[in-house]
Amino acid sequence: MSQKFKKLQNKNDDSTAYGKWFATAVYDQHFIETEQLADFIQTQASVKKSDIKAVLDELGSAMKHFFELGQKVKLDGIGIFKVGFSSIGMADKDDCSAATITTRRVLFQPESQRIVVGQQTNSQGKIVQKYIIAKTLVKDVVFEETYDTSLQPESSSSNNGGTTGGGTNPGGNTGGGTNTGGGDNNGGDGDDTGEND
Repeated sequence: MSQKFKKLQNKNDDSTAYGKWFATAVYDQHFIETEQLADFIQTQASVKKSDIKAVLDELGSAMKHFFELGQKVKLDGIGIFKVGFSSIGMADKDDCSAATITTRRVLFQPESQRIVVGQQTNSQGKIVQKYIIAKTLVKDVVFEETYDTSLQPESSSSNNGGTTGGGTNPGGNTGGGTNTGGGDNNGGDGDDTGEND
């Protein structure tokens, strides 16, 4: 199995990437839901599907409970979830309050691993390890071009605005949105090393 992609051309005249082709993720319009997750997990663990489904059904409520307490939720092998928000900018500090908070969202920072890929010599002539930061959930995903016309990108626009689904902007928005209220961009804490709290 593999994550499918199609080649799409950037047709935005204002873009510096105008005319270039990009691999763009495409998805089946069918979602994998709780029932199917429970089915799959049952084949991987010694727990009954009904018990797995009960836990998955309660996960959203449990996360909401901890978000309301101002906590981050870390799921091993998945990543960290936390509340993010935007607020209206106020000229006077005293006018900035909870009432100025507008959009609320859940920010996700995928769990990552530091993987050594070799050695290199630094500017002082010392040999140091060369490494990459790999996102645990996607580090082994295989990609394959598809010609299936039923699979479509989530955003049909091919401008240079970026999408969360691997659009034509190689530096696309990954979930944080515009940072106007002290929240985080790119769905995380701004570092590539993950968190250990």
